[in-house]
Amino acid sequence: MAAAVACSPSGSSLIVPPPAEPVSLVLASHDSFNISEDVLAEFEEANNADVVYLALGDAGETLNKLILSKDAPLADVVFGVDNTFLSRALANDLFIPHASSLLDGIADELKLDPEFGLLPVDFGYINLNADKAWFADRGLPLPERLEDLTKPEYAGLLVVQNPATSSPGLAFLLATVSYFGEPEWLDFWSGLLANDVLVTGGWSEAYFDHFTVGSGGVGSRPLVVSYSTSPPADVLYASDGRTEPASVNLNLPLATFRQIEFVGVLQGTQHPDLAKAFVDFMLDVRFQEDIPLNMFVYPVNQAAGLPDLFEQFAEVPADPAPMAPEDIDANRRRWIEEWTSVMLN
Repeated sequence: MAAAVACSPSGSSLIVPPPAEPVSLVLASHDSFNISEDVLAEFEEANNADVVYLALGDAGETLNKLILSKDAPLADVVFGVDNTFLSRALANDLFIPHASSLLDGIADELKLDPEFGLLPVDFGYINLNADKAWFADRGLPLPERLEDLTKPEYAGLLVVQNPATSSPGLAFLLATVSYFGEPEWLDFWSGLLANDVLVTGGWSEAYFDHFTVGSGGVGSRPLVVSYSTSPPADVLYASDGRTEPASVNLNLPLATFRQIEFVGVLQGTQHPDLAKAFVDFMLDVRFQEDIPLNMFVYPVNQAAGLPDLFEQFAEVPADPAPMAPEDIDANRRRWIEEWTSVMLN
């Protein structure tokens, strides 16, 4: 880039150096990361940076790739490690601690890493969504407890996701383990299998192909494992102009799961200060208020306001399933293998 020439008040020429090239900051994440371009541009302009998004698959795939590339990191910052993989991520010593000052505005219950290698960014709840009109038209009451899903009147109505390939599928599996305990949770899943539950590989297939609301009536399943924030999305993306969601949350007692997503600066980054600045940006109000209608989860910053659709139709369950990250880490593989032996073999 050529230098510019300007004139000083005395008439002499001044050489104005060209602006420095933006620094590329690589953000690795799962495939569901989404934020408004104008919000991201604010950080880039303020920091002379170019944020490059690197999609690495789902949360489990993302973590696997980061562990395998630890000695030659793929990115500077990673977003999307959640509490189902937290202990494994921390055990591999992937992150540079960063005790951001913005942590003061985040509830302590969301801060699961005392060393602050991973900082909370958002949270949401996996639950059941139901097609309220479908049930009302047939005079069938909505399920009230997990046990109801194995009753004959609910045969063939539920679609779930494979916990080996789906984050909400895994979360629902964990909720059933917490609710029923060992080994009774497997009896529950055997009951679902006998009651014609449908298992899909991922959330999109379950929601948009098989759920009666998400599929626009093409699907045949009026119950789906989804999120307590799905009803606002149902209104936002509806093509019929509806002002209320066609789906309703079923926050069954002790049967929802709170998913917390984290961000961290990767060891080996060449831009640690810029990476930490981006983490701070993600925790600040501007970014946080952009999260709900892009990723349909809740912001962690308690100063961030919620959009009207969230205030009206999203729900925070009163009693999500209690399960510590270390218990998940110690048993996740076994639970998935046992689930697979019952449901798919």
